[in-house]
Amino acid sequence: MYKQGPIGVFDSGYGGLTVMKELVKKLPQYDYIYLGDNARAPYGTRSFDTVYHYTLECVQHLFDMGCRLVVLACNTASAKALRSIQQNDLPRIDPDRRVLGVIRPTAEIVGNYSKSRKVGVMGTAGTIASESYPIEIEKFFPDITVHQQACPMWVPLVENNEWNDAGADYFIRKYIGQLLSRSPDIDTIVLGCTHYPLLLNKIKRFVPEGMTILSQGTIVAESLADYLQRHPEIEAVCSKNSTRTFYTTDAPEGFDKQASVFFDAPVTSKHLSL
Repeated sequence: MYKQGPIGVFDSGYGGLTVMKELVKKLPQYDYIYLGDNARAPYGTRSFDTVYHYTLECVQHLFDMGCRLVVLACNTASAKALRSIQQNDLPRIDPDRRVLGVIRPTAEIVGNYSKSRKVGVMGTAGTIASESYPIEIEKFFPDITVHQQACPMWVPLVENNEWNDAGADYFIRKYIGQLLSRSPDIDTIVLGCTHYPLLLNKIKRFVPEGMTILSQGTIVAESLADYLQRHPEIEAVCSKNSTRTFYTTDAPEGFDKQASVFFDAPVTSKHLSL
């Protein structure tokens, strides 16, 4: 029997905290460790190889902290690193550990919302270039056409606390307009970046009435709850003391203030040197 450990949650920066917030809400009994690689963020514009190596390094740190299950709460890491880690690294590191992502859970349910079978995906340049969403959605809903839009300014707006200002409206309207110009029949938009929930209220102002907008926190939380129910051997090695621990690869004092906005609760972090 393996020693129990916390559930690891990884992101390149702050965005994964919007997922962890929903994980804690849905599954409060478990222990969680969050690791934000803020010192090397953003990942969205980096190469596949760089994202893979950064992500694997951080996953290994979470394993070293006792995590037997890690959630990549980052679309770029899920798109560029998850498959390689699952197929090539876990068999070598420990085949009994698990690493999960955020793209597949979203792909599994998006068809339940779209009546027109035209879906839009908005994400970082890296996530969009990976084609991960069209590939995964086609597996579950081959009748759906996916239209994608890279939004390179959205993460900087959020990370620099400009997301709620009037100046953000230009870039939000611009990218939504570019997406909808690809097809007038898009009726569902996937926010394919965990930073984007902070922009949700503004996004709603610039999309047609009746548009469904899917953000990933609640989707991933529901998916993880289902996964743990279906895999009791993994659930059994997740410790349950309701603790939350936060690490950043950058300065904790700078991280904590911003992280508290994403997590919607006070955050006190520790520094992790890579």
